Amino acid sequence: MPKVVTTTVEFPYRRSLGPVVGRFVAELARGRIVGARSGERVLAPPLEYDPDTGAATGELVEVGPGGTVRSWTWVGQPDTRHPLSRPFAFALIQLDGADTSMVHAVDAGSEAAMSTGMRVVARFRAEPGGRPDDLAFFVPEGAEPTGEEPATVSAAEAAARAGDEPVTPVETMEFWSSLAYQEALNPAAQRYADSMLAGRILGQRCPTCGKTYVPPRDFCPVDGIRLDESHDVVLPDRGVITNFTIVTPVQYPGQKETEPFVRVSVLLDEADALLGLQPVVGIPNEEVRVGMRVEAAWLPEAERNAEEFGNRGWGSTTGAIAGWRPTGEPDLPVERYIDRVF
Repeated sequence: MPKVVTTTVEFPYRRSLGPVVGRFVAELARGRIVGARSGERVLAPPLEYDPDTGAATGELVEVGPGGTVRSWTWVGQPDTRHPLSRPFAFALIQLDGADTSMVHAVDAGSEAAMSTGMRVVARFRAEPGGRPDDLAFFVPEGAEPTGEEPATVSAAEAAARAGDEPVTPVETMEFWSSLAYQEALNPAAQRYADSMLAGRILGQRCPTCGKTYVPPRDFCPVDGIRLDESHDVVLPDRGVITNFTIVTPVQYPGQKETEPFVRVSVLLDEADALLGLQPVVGIPNEEVRVGMRVEAAWLPEAERNAEEFGNRGWGSTTGAIAGWRPTGEPDLPVERYIDRVF
């Protein structure tokens, strides 16, 4: 069975909401849902422009808090990305007074309790945060939430809590974006990962052009022919720095570095392709230079792992090699390597 690797891409971002969506979000904290007039229709949730005509929408009017389920699907096993941790339904809900439907969660308790045409009513977070999820979920009309999280109140209770304070539209909002995906290592990547765990750097030599690639990729990008395991070669774990950059870290979520650090490209002896974005060890940043001879500083075998090895990239060594250290050999001529960037 091929190894399956999980890659997670995460980043925060901030966006402005504008007067229409900003007002919509602000109203939710007061237990009110508003829609936007567009001709004879009311769009809920409100939009700045009618998607059918492209015309700007008009005044905002209150809709709901009750509505009718137009269609739905049951989520029997929620995960951390879902709005509720207990089984629930995603439903298209046409709010009273609206001509369009909105997608939202319905806390019905069981799939048997759901039906097209059923009446539902909104529940609002007991402690609003000025975000769209202040409208927490809907429940069947006359029913109560089936769980305690998140704590919610009815529209009337939310309105009483807000009192007569003026509504100030929410101007900006911060979001956390997270995407995790899984893929099986291709055979070449799997062989490369296994070799790194064993303390060997695996490459692949094309029989036509004679070029040697690292990591192996099971094809030659120059000749466009297939390669396989029979073309694998074990490469020396030393080479030369062809280019480098000194990075001054900007702090952001997930950034572990606090001081400037170096990343280099290493051309291994007997190879034609570079290992890119490699760390260096045992030398100050200001002494790193093109033409410097380096060797791999292998992690102890018991500490090696293959978590960072995937099908993409410029040849990861993370998890097997701590970095590249100077060999003490004389530098090689800069002019032979300065143009070797990729």
